[in-house]
Amino acid sequence: MFNPVKKLKNKKGFALVTTYMAITVLLAFAGFVVEVSNSQNRTANVFKRQAQAIGIAEAGLDRALIWIRAQPIPPGSSVNPWGGPQNMGTPAIGSYSVTITDLGSPGGVPSVKRYRVTSTGTVSGVTQVLTNYLQTDNYARYIWFTDSESYGGTNVWFWDQDRLNGPTHTNGHFNIKGNPVFAGEVRSVDSYIRYYNNGSNINSANLSNSPYDLPDFQSSVTLGAESTNMPTQALSLRSASTSAGGLRLSGNSTVVLNANGTMNVTNSARGWNNHNMALPTNGALFVNNGSLTISGTLNGRLTAGSSRDIIIPSNVLYANDPRIDPTSTDTLGLISEEDVMITSGAPHNLEIDGSIMALNTSFMLNNWWVGPAKGTLTVFGGIIQDERGPVGTFSGTTKVSGYSKNYEYDTRLLNSPPPFVPTTGDYITLSWEN
Repeated sequence: MFNPVKKLKNKKGFALVTTYMAITVLLAFAGFVVEVSNSQNRTANVFKRQAQAIGIAEAGLDRALIWIRAQPIPPGSSVNPWGGPQNMGTPAIGSYSVTITDLGSPGGVPSVKRYRVTSTGTVSGVTQVLTNYLQTDNYARYIWFTDSESYGGTNVWFWDQDRLNGPTHTNGHFNIKGNPVFAGEVRSVDSYIRYYNNGSNINSANLSNSPYDLPDFQSSVTLGAESTNMPTQALSLRSASTSAGGLRLSGNSTVVLNANGTMNVTNSARGWNNHNMALPTNGALFVNNGSLTISGTLNGRLTAGSSRDIIIPSNVLYANDPRIDPTSTDTLGLISEEDVMITSGAPHNLEIDGSIMALNTSFMLNNWWVGPAKGTLTVFGGIIQDERGPVGTFSGTTKVSGYSKNYEYDTRLLNSPPPFVPTTGDYITLSWEN
Protein backbone atom coordinates (compact mmCIF):
# COMPACT_ATOMS: atom_id res chain seq x y z
CA MET A 1 0.00 0.00 0.00
CA PHE A 2 1.41 3.38 -0.97
CA ASN A 3 2.45 5.52 2.04
CA PRO A 4 2.99 9.16 0.98
CA VAL A 5 4.32 10.15 4.40
CA LYS A 6 7.04 7.51 4.23
CA LYS A 7 7.96 8.57 0.69
CA LEU A 8 8.25 12.16 1.85
CA LYS A 9 10.52 11.18 4.70
CA ASN A 10 12.77 9.28 2.28
CA LYS A 11 13.00 12.38 0.08
CA LYS A 12 13.78 14.58 3.07
CA GLY A 13 16.59 12.23 4.10
CA PHE A 14 18.03 12.26 0.60
CA ALA A 15 17.89 16.05 0.48
CA LEU A 16 19.61 16.27 3.84
CA VAL A 17 22.43 13.98 2.70
CA THR A 18 22.83 15.98 -0.49
CA THR A 19 22.93 19.20 1.48
CA TYR A 20 25.57 17.81 3.81
CA MET A 21 27.65 16.66 0.83
CA ALA A 22 27.36 20.08 -0.83
CA ILE A 23 28.35 21.81 2.39
CA THR A 24 31.31 19.44 2.76
CA VAL A 25 32.45 20.16 -0.79
CA LEU A 26 32.04 23.90 -0.27
CA LEU A 27 33.94 23.76 3.00
CA ALA A 28 36.71 21.74 1.36
CA PHE A 29 36.85 24.18 -1.53
CA ALA A 30 36.88 27.12 0.87
CA GLY A 31 39.71 25.49 2.77
CA PHE A 32 41.56 24.94 -0.50
CA VAL A 33 41.03 28.58 -1.45
CA VAL A 34 42.29 29.70 1.94
CA GLU A 35 45.33 27.42 1.67
CA VAL A 36 46.08 28.64 -1.84
CA SER A 37 45.74 32.22 -0.65
CA ASN A 38 47.99 31.54 2.34
CA SER A 39 50.50 29.79 0.07
CA GLN A 40 50.44 32.72 -2.33
CA ASN A 41 50.94 35.12 0.57
CA ARG A 42 53.86 33.05 1.84
CA THR A 43 55.35 32.96 -1.68
CA ALA A 44 54.80 36.69 -2.09
CA ASN A 45 56.46 37.33 1.25
CA VAL A 46 59.42 35.17 0.24
CA PHE A 47 59.71 37.04 -3.07
CA LYS A 48 59.44 40.32 -1.18
CA ARG A 49 62.21 39.31 1.23
CA GLN A 50 64.34 38.06 -1.67
CA ALA A 51 63.90 41.38 -3.47
CA GLN A 52 64.74 43.25 -0.29
CA ALA A 53 67.79 41.04 0.28
CA ILE A 54 69.01 41.72 -3.28
CA GLY A 55 68.57 45.45 -2.77
CA ILE A 56 70.46 45.30 0.52
CA ALA A 57 73.25 43.23 -1.09
CA GLU A 58 73.51 45.84 -3.85
CA ALA A 59 73.83 48.54 -1.19
CA GLY A 60 76.68 46.51 0.31
CA LEU A 61 78.47 46.42 -3.05
CA ASP A 62 78.01 50.17 -3.48
CA ARG A 63 79.36 50.89 -0.01
CA ALA A 64 82.30 48.53 -0.60
CA LEU A 65 83.22 50.44 -3.79
CA ILE A 66 83.10 53.73 -1.85
CA TRP A 67 85.32 52.17 0.82
CA ILE A 68 87.93 50.78 -1.60
CA ARG A 69 88.06 54.09 -3.51
CA ALA A 70 88.79 55.90 -0.25
CA GLN A 71 91.89 53.81 0.51
CA PRO A 72 95.20 55.62 -0.12
CA ILE A 73 96.55 52.60 -2.03
CA PRO A 74 94.83 49.47 -3.36
CA PRO A 75 94.40 46.93 -0.54
CA GLY A 76 97.13 44.30 -0.45
CA SER A 77 95.10 41.55 1.21
CA SER A 78 91.57 40.25 1.57
CA VAL A 79 89.46 42.26 4.03
CA ASN A 80 86.02 42.60 5.59
CA PRO A 81 85.81 46.41 5.67
CA TRP A 82 83.51 46.66 8.70
CA GLY A 83 84.31 43.45 10.54
CA GLY A 84 80.77 42.05 10.50
CA PRO A 85 77.18 42.44 9.25
CA GLN A 86 75.87 45.98 8.83
CA ASN A 87 72.20 46.80 9.49
CA MET A 88 70.17 48.42 6.75
CA GLY A 89 67.37 50.86 7.50
CA THR A 90 65.92 52.44 10.64
CA PRO A 91 64.50 50.32 12.11
CA ALA A 92 66.64 47.65 10.49
CA ILE A 93 64.85 45.57 7.84
CA GLY A 94 67.92 43.45 7.17
CA SER A 95 71.71 43.46 6.99
CA TYR A 96 74.59 42.97 4.58
CA SER A 97 78.01 41.42 5.01
CA VAL A 98 80.84 42.23 2.61
CA THR A 99 84.14 40.50 1.85
CA ILE A 100 86.78 41.98 -0.48
CA THR A 101 89.10 39.26 -1.79
CA ASP A 102 92.48 40.18 -3.30
CA LEU A 103 92.88 38.25 -6.58
CA GLY A 104 96.39 39.55 -7.24
CA SER A 105 97.82 40.98 -10.46
CA PRO A 106 96.94 39.30 -13.77
CA GLY A 107 100.03 38.48 -15.78
CA GLY A 108 102.25 39.73 -12.97
CA VAL A 109 101.67 43.39 -13.89
CA PRO A 110 102.08 45.19 -10.55
CA SER A 111 100.04 48.26 -11.52
CA VAL A 112 96.96 46.10 -12.10
CA LYS A 113 95.11 44.73 -9.08
CA ARG A 114 91.93 42.66 -9.14
CA TYR A 115 89.39 42.05 -6.42
CA ARG A 116 86.28 39.95 -5.89
CA VAL A 117 83.71 41.83 -3.81
CA THR A 118 81.03 39.56 -2.32
CA SER A 119 77.99 41.04 -0.59
CA THR A 120 75.40 38.91 1.23
CA GLY A 121 72.06 40.58 1.96
CA THR A 122 69.83 39.00 4.63
CA VAL A 123 66.15 39.75 5.42
CA SER A 124 64.22 37.57 7.90
CA GLY A 125 66.34 34.52 7.19
CA VAL A 126 66.30 34.96 3.40
CA THR A 127 69.73 35.62 1.87
CA GLN A 128 70.92 36.79 -1.55
CA VAL A 129 74.56 36.90 -2.65
CA LEU A 130 75.94 39.34 -5.25
CA THR A 131 79.51 39.41 -6.57
CA ASN A 132 81.36 42.25 -8.30
CA TYR A 133 84.79 41.77 -9.91
CA LEU A 134 86.84 44.99 -9.79
CA GLN A 135 90.16 46.06 -11.26
CA THR A 136 92.29 49.13 -10.73
CA ASP A 137 91.74 51.53 -13.61
CA ASN A 138 94.71 52.62 -15.73
CA TYR A 139 95.05 55.18 -18.48
CA ALA A 140 96.33 52.62 -20.98
CA ARG A 141 92.86 51.07 -21.23
CA TYR A 142 91.66 54.09 -23.24
CA ILE A 143 92.13 54.49 -26.95
CA TRP A 144 91.50 58.22 -26.42
CA PHE A 145 91.66 60.34 -23.26
CA THR A 146 91.95 64.12 -23.01
CA ASP A 147 91.57 66.74 -20.34
CA SER A 148 90.50 69.24 -23.01
CA GLU A 149 89.50 68.88 -26.68
CA SER A 150 91.10 72.21 -27.56
CA TYR A 151 94.67 73.25 -28.29
CA GLY A 152 95.71 76.67 -27.02
CA GLY A 153 92.02 77.58 -26.66
CA THR A 154 91.14 76.55 -30.24
CA ASN A 155 88.78 73.62 -30.84
CA VAL A 156 90.27 70.52 -32.43
CA TRP A 157 87.82 68.40 -34.41
CA PHE A 158 87.08 64.79 -35.21
CA TRP A 159 86.04 64.72 -38.87
CA ASP A 160 84.94 62.45 -41.72
CA GLN A 161 88.15 60.46 -42.13
CA ASP A 162 88.62 59.66 -38.41
CA ARG A 163 87.88 56.29 -36.80
CA LEU A 164 88.28 55.16 -33.16
CA ASN A 165 87.32 51.64 -32.10
CA GLY A 166 87.95 51.71 -28.34
CA PRO A 167 86.81 53.53 -25.18
CA THR A 168 87.13 57.32 -25.24
CA HIS A 169 86.91 59.95 -22.49
CA THR A 170 87.29 63.71 -22.30
CA ASN A 171 87.05 65.95 -19.27
CA GLY A 172 85.63 68.55 -21.66
CA HIS A 173 83.37 68.01 -24.69
CA PHE A 174 83.96 66.48 -28.11
CA ASN A 175 84.05 68.62 -31.28
CA ILE A 176 82.67 66.81 -34.33
CA LYS A 177 82.51 67.62 -38.03
CA GLY A 178 80.98 65.32 -40.59
CA ASN A 179 80.92 61.55 -40.13
CA PRO A 180 83.71 60.24 -37.88
CA VAL A 181 83.24 56.72 -36.49
CA PHE A 182 83.26 55.94 -32.76
CA ALA A 183 83.09 52.16 -32.47
CA GLY A 184 83.67 52.13 -28.68
CA GLU A 185 82.28 53.79 -25.58
CA VAL A 186 82.14 57.62 -25.67
CA ARG A 187 82.27 59.57 -22.38
CA SER A 188 82.26 63.36 -21.96
CA VAL A 189 82.25 65.32 -18.71
CA ASP A 190 80.48 68.27 -20.33
CA SER A 191 76.76 67.85 -20.98
CA TYR A 192 76.95 68.59 -24.70
CA ILE A 193 78.78 67.84 -27.95
CA ARG A 194 79.82 70.70 -30.26
CA TYR A 195 79.00 70.15 -33.94
CA TYR A 196 80.84 72.08 -36.61
CA ASN A 197 78.05 72.94 -39.07
CA ASN A 198 75.10 74.00 -36.95
CA GLY A 199 76.87 76.68 -34.92
CA SER A 200 75.42 75.63 -31.57
CA ASN A 201 75.83 73.08 -28.83
CA ILE A 202 73.65 70.00 -28.74
CA ASN A 203 72.83 68.99 -25.18
CA SER A 204 72.67 65.28 -26.00
CA ALA A 205 73.98 62.79 -28.49
CA ASN A 206 70.74 63.17 -30.46
CA LEU A 207 71.74 64.37 -33.91
CA SER A 208 68.29 65.39 -35.15
CA ASN A 209 69.27 69.06 -34.97
CA SER A 210 72.59 68.54 -36.71
CA PRO A 211 71.82 67.55 -40.34
CA TYR A 212 75.34 68.13 -41.61
CA ASP A 213 77.30 66.36 -38.87
CA LEU A 214 76.42 62.70 -38.45
CA PRO A 215 79.04 60.85 -36.40
CA ASP A 216 78.59 57.09 -36.25
CA PHE A 217 78.28 56.26 -32.54
CA GLN A 218 78.32 52.46 -32.48
CA SER A 219 78.37 52.06 -28.69
CA SER A 220 77.19 53.97 -25.62
CA VAL A 221 77.43 57.77 -25.33
CA THR A 222 77.57 59.24 -21.81
CA LEU A 223 77.39 63.01 -21.31
CA GLY A 224 77.92 64.56 -17.89
CA ALA A 225 80.34 61.78 -16.93
CA GLU A 226 82.53 61.92 -13.84
CA SER A 227 85.83 63.76 -14.30
CA THR A 228 89.19 61.97 -14.03
CA ASN A 229 92.28 64.07 -13.35
CA MET A 230 95.52 63.32 -15.17
CA PRO A 231 98.90 63.17 -13.39
CA THR A 232 101.60 65.71 -14.22
CA GLN A 233 104.60 63.41 -13.69
CA ALA A 234 105.42 59.78 -14.41
CA LEU A 235 106.29 59.09 -10.79
CA SER A 236 106.21 55.27 -10.92
CA LEU A 237 108.33 55.20 -14.08
CA ARG A 238 110.82 57.70 -12.64
CA SER A 239 111.26 55.53 -9.55
CA ALA A 240 111.50 52.26 -11.48
CA SER A 241 114.16 53.66 -13.83
CA THR A 242 116.55 54.07 -10.90
CA SER A 243 115.70 50.68 -9.39
CA ALA A 244 117.40 47.39 -10.19
CA GLY A 245 116.82 46.50 -13.83
CA GLY A 246 115.84 50.02 -14.89
CA LEU A 247 117.69 52.56 -17.04
CA ARG A 248 117.92 56.29 -16.22
CA LEU A 249 119.58 58.60 -18.77
CA SER A 250 120.39 62.30 -18.48
CA GLY A 251 120.17 64.76 -21.36
CA ASN A 252 118.85 64.36 -24.90
CA SER A 253 118.81 60.68 -25.92
CA THR A 254 117.97 58.60 -28.97
CA VAL A 255 116.68 55.03 -28.81
CA VAL A 256 116.24 52.77 -31.82
CA LEU A 257 114.39 49.56 -30.96
CA ASN A 258 115.51 46.33 -32.61
CA ALA A 259 113.36 43.34 -33.53
CA ASN A 260 115.83 40.99 -31.79
CA GLY A 261 114.93 42.39 -28.37
CA THR A 262 117.77 44.90 -28.06
CA MET A 263 118.03 48.65 -28.56
CA ASN A 264 120.65 51.09 -29.82
CA VAL A 265 121.10 54.08 -27.51
CA THR A 266 122.81 57.40 -28.16
CA ASN A 267 123.49 59.55 -25.10
CA SER A 268 126.41 61.97 -24.77
CA ALA A 269 126.46 61.89 -20.96
CA ARG A 270 127.17 58.14 -21.11
CA GLY A 271 129.45 58.46 -24.11
CA TRP A 272 127.16 56.18 -26.08
CA ASN A 273 126.82 56.50 -29.84
CA ASN A 274 124.39 53.92 -31.22
CA HIS A 275 125.32 51.71 -28.27
CA ASN A 276 123.66 48.28 -28.56
CA MET A 277 122.21 46.86 -25.35
CA ALA A 278 119.39 44.78 -23.96
CA LEU A 279 116.08 46.29 -22.97
CA PRO A 280 115.84 47.22 -19.27
CA THR A 281 114.92 44.03 -17.44
CA ASN A 282 112.18 45.70 -15.41
CA GLY A 283 110.82 47.49 -18.48
CA ALA A 284 111.54 51.05 -17.25
CA LEU A 285 113.53 53.65 -19.24
CA PHE A 286 113.44 57.35 -18.34
CA VAL A 287 115.31 60.35 -19.72
CA ASN A 288 115.75 63.18 -17.22
CA ASN A 289 116.53 66.79 -18.22
CA GLY A 290 116.31 65.99 -21.90
CA SER A 291 114.14 64.81 -24.76
CA LEU A 292 113.81 61.22 -26.00
CA THR A 293 113.76 60.39 -29.71
CA ILE A 294 112.44 56.87 -30.30
CA SER A 295 111.68 54.65 -33.29
CA GLY A 296 112.11 51.07 -34.47
CA THR A 297 110.63 47.65 -33.70
CA LEU A 298 110.02 46.48 -30.14
CA ASN A 299 110.46 42.88 -29.05
CA GLY A 300 109.46 42.82 -25.36
CA ARG A 301 107.77 45.00 -22.76
CA LEU A 302 108.95 48.57 -22.27
CA THR A 303 107.78 51.95 -21.03
CA ALA A 304 109.99 54.82 -22.14
CA GLY A 305 109.54 58.28 -20.67
CA SER A 306 111.03 61.74 -20.66
CA SER A 307 110.90 64.81 -18.43
CA ARG A 308 110.70 66.81 -21.67
CA ASP A 309 109.42 65.88 -25.14
CA ILE A 310 109.25 62.48 -26.79
CA ILE A 311 110.04 62.80 -30.51
CA ILE A 312 108.86 60.24 -33.08
CA PRO A 313 110.66 60.47 -36.46
CA SER A 314 109.51 57.15 -37.92
CA ASN A 315 107.43 54.03 -37.34
CA VAL A 316 107.32 52.42 -33.91
CA LEU A 317 106.15 48.81 -34.35
CA TYR A 318 105.81 45.51 -32.52
CA ALA A 319 108.00 42.63 -33.67
CA ASN A 320 105.10 40.24 -33.08
CA ASP A 321 101.90 42.01 -34.14
CA PRO A 322 99.06 41.14 -31.72
CA ARG A 323 96.52 41.71 -34.50
CA ILE A 324 98.07 38.71 -36.25
CA ASP A 325 99.27 36.69 -33.25
CA PRO A 326 97.07 37.19 -30.15
CA THR A 327 99.75 35.51 -27.99
CA SER A 328 102.12 38.45 -28.53
CA THR A 329 103.40 40.06 -25.34
CA ASP A 330 105.12 43.02 -27.04
CA THR A 331 103.85 46.10 -25.22
CA LEU A 332 105.06 49.72 -25.32
CA GLY A 333 104.26 52.76 -23.23
CA LEU A 334 105.48 56.25 -24.12
CA ILE A 335 105.11 58.87 -21.36
CA SER A 336 106.25 62.44 -21.86
CA GLU A 337 105.97 64.99 -19.08
CA GLU A 338 105.69 67.59 -21.85
CA ASP A 339 104.69 66.80 -25.51
CA VAL A 340 104.85 63.78 -27.79
CA MET A 341 105.84 65.17 -31.17
CA ILE A 342 105.81 63.55 -34.63
CA THR A 343 108.51 65.17 -36.77
CA SER A 344 107.65 66.98 -39.98
CA GLY A 345 109.82 64.52 -41.90
CA ALA A 346 107.96 61.43 -40.64
CA PRO A 347 106.73 58.99 -43.34
CA HIS A 348 103.67 59.77 -45.49
CA ASN A 349 101.86 56.91 -43.72
CA LEU A 350 102.97 56.44 -40.12
CA GLU A 351 102.23 53.75 -37.54
CA ILE A 352 102.87 53.90 -33.79
CA ASP A 353 102.18 50.80 -31.71
CA GLY A 354 101.78 51.58 -28.02
CA SER A 355 100.01 53.60 -25.36
CA ILE A 356 101.05 57.26 -25.69
CA MET A 357 100.80 59.76 -22.82
CA ALA A 358 101.52 63.50 -23.10
CA LEU A 359 101.10 64.81 -19.57
CA ASN A 360 101.82 68.45 -20.42
CA THR A 361 100.57 69.07 -23.04
CA SER A 362 99.81 67.23 -26.32
CA PHE A 363 100.41 64.50 -28.88
CA MET A 364 100.80 66.31 -32.21
CA LEU A 365 102.49 66.65 -35.58
CA ASN A 366 105.22 69.28 -35.72
CA ASN A 367 104.14 72.06 -38.14
CA TRP A 368 100.74 70.40 -38.44
CA TRP A 369 99.35 73.35 -40.41
CA VAL A 370 101.95 73.08 -43.21
CA GLY A 371 100.96 71.20 -46.40
CA PRO A 372 100.93 69.14 -48.43
CA ALA A 373 98.61 66.61 -46.86
CA LYS A 374 100.10 63.35 -45.65
CA GLY A 375 98.48 59.92 -45.59
CA THR A 376 97.15 58.03 -42.55
CA LEU A 377 98.42 58.04 -38.98
CA THR A 378 97.72 54.65 -37.40
CA VAL A 379 98.02 54.33 -33.64
CA PHE A 380 97.55 50.79 -32.36
CA GLY A 381 97.06 51.28 -28.65
CA GLY A 382 95.89 54.61 -27.29
CA ILE A 383 96.49 58.35 -26.91
CA ILE A 384 96.23 60.09 -23.55
CA GLN A 385 96.96 63.83 -23.46
CA ASP A 386 96.25 66.93 -21.43
CA GLU A 387 95.21 69.13 -24.36
CA ARG A 388 94.25 67.59 -27.65
CA GLY A 389 97.03 68.20 -30.15
CA PRO A 390 96.38 68.59 -33.90
CA VAL A 391 97.88 66.25 -36.50
CA GLY A 392 96.49 68.04 -39.56
CA THR A 393 93.94 70.49 -40.98
CA PHE A 394 90.97 70.32 -43.34
CA SER A 395 88.90 72.69 -45.46
CA GLY A 396 85.36 71.48 -46.04
CA THR A 397 85.78 67.80 -46.85
CA THR A 398 89.34 68.20 -48.13
CA LYS A 399 92.41 67.47 -46.06
CA VAL A 400 94.88 70.34 -46.38
CA SER A 401 97.79 69.22 -44.22
CA GLY A 402 98.88 66.45 -41.91
CA TYR A 403 97.37 63.02 -41.33
CA SER A 404 94.01 61.33 -41.36
CA LYS A 405 93.55 59.30 -38.18
CA ASN A 406 93.11 55.54 -37.83
CA TYR A 407 93.24 54.82 -34.11
CA GLU A 408 92.95 51.11 -33.31
CA TYR A 409 92.37 49.82 -29.79
CA ASP A 410 94.74 47.23 -28.34
CA THR A 411 92.37 45.28 -26.09
CA ARG A 412 95.31 43.70 -24.23
CA LEU A 413 96.00 47.02 -22.51
CA LEU A 414 92.99 46.65 -20.21
CA ASN A 415 94.47 43.61 -18.46
CA SER A 416 98.14 44.00 -19.34
CA PRO A 417 99.16 47.66 -19.68
CA PRO A 418 102.79 48.64 -20.29
CA PRO A 419 104.99 48.65 -17.17
CA PHE A 420 104.53 51.57 -14.74
CA VAL A 421 101.73 53.31 -16.65
CA PRO A 422 99.88 55.59 -14.18
CA THR A 423 96.59 54.42 -12.73
CA THR A 424 93.56 56.72 -12.52
CA GLY A 425 93.02 56.07 -8.81
CA ASP A 426 89.63 54.53 -9.58
CA TYR A 427 88.29 51.03 -10.19
CA ILE A 428 86.32 49.51 -13.04
CA THR A 429 83.83 46.65 -12.96
CA LEU A 430 84.88 43.66 -15.05
CA SER A 431 81.81 41.53 -14.35
CA TRP A 432 78.84 41.25 -12.02
CA GLU A 433 77.20 38.05 -10.80
CA ASN A 434 73.98 37.20 -8.97
